[in-house]
Amino acid sequence: MKEFLQISLIQADLFWLNKKKNISLFDDLISKIDKTDIILLPEMFNTSFSPSNIDLSEDMNGPTISWMKSIAKKKKCSISGTLMVNDKGKVYNRLIWVFENGSLLSYDKSHLFSLAKEEKTIHKGNKKIIIEQSGWRICPLICYDLRFPVFCRNNDEYDVLVFLSSWPEKRIDAWNILLKARAIENQCISVGVNRIGVDNSGINFPGESNVYNSFGQKILTLGDQKNTVKTIVLSKEKLSLRRRQMSFLKDRDSFSLH
Repeated sequence: MKEFLQISLIQADLFWLNKKKNISLFDDLISKIDKTDIILLPEMFNTSFSPSNIDLSEDMNGPTISWMKSIAKKKKCSISGTLMVNDKGKVYNRLIWVFENGSLLSYDKSHLFSLAKEEKTIHKGNKKIIIEQSGWRICPLICYDLRFPVFCRNNDEYDVLVFLSSWPEKRIDAWNILLKARAIENQCISVGVNRIGVDNSGINFPGESNVYNSFGQKILTLGDQKNTVKTIVLSKEKLSLRRRQMSFLKDRDSFSLH
């Protein structure tokens, strides 16, 4: 088990529907990372959030996931981001988690964003995953999932809750409040990676990629920095100490989702 876990957050101004330019941008930003355990990218990082453009989806052997595998191998770390994946004729907003050895896990977005009619073209996932890495337990989710505390609920199964997002400026107050709330109620470290910039529809994304500790204290922010990467070092002992000091999880109600 690793006492310290390094997570690198990348906040990028994505190119609209241009995979080549987006991958080139992330190549440049990732080259600035010296050493890390995990690299986190925003939602639909290779195209920007464009669920109506399912013609841009790829299969699990497509070029974007192949690129992620090459990055994981080169930087000797895990890397995660979401993209549109065509799996047996159904398109998912799929979070891909690639380990250093090239193996991967995936999670399909469970809460599809009806305001953008995401459910019209994207199929719904139905189950969370827990990533085991170096003795840390990580639950990776996608953007709109943040609004649903029952789905995010920690049954003492994870240490870090991750949201890879395209969250707009007009609702950024909710983003910060909910990231903080998810950290406090689940006694976990809450990590939110958001894109920045204006998309082709004129929607502004303000960044505000943030990390909160289990007391709800903000311990890292990327603010409104464009095309930037920051790495935070998390301490397992600090998290365990806070959980011993305030052992709320043991008093949680028992229920399950169906």
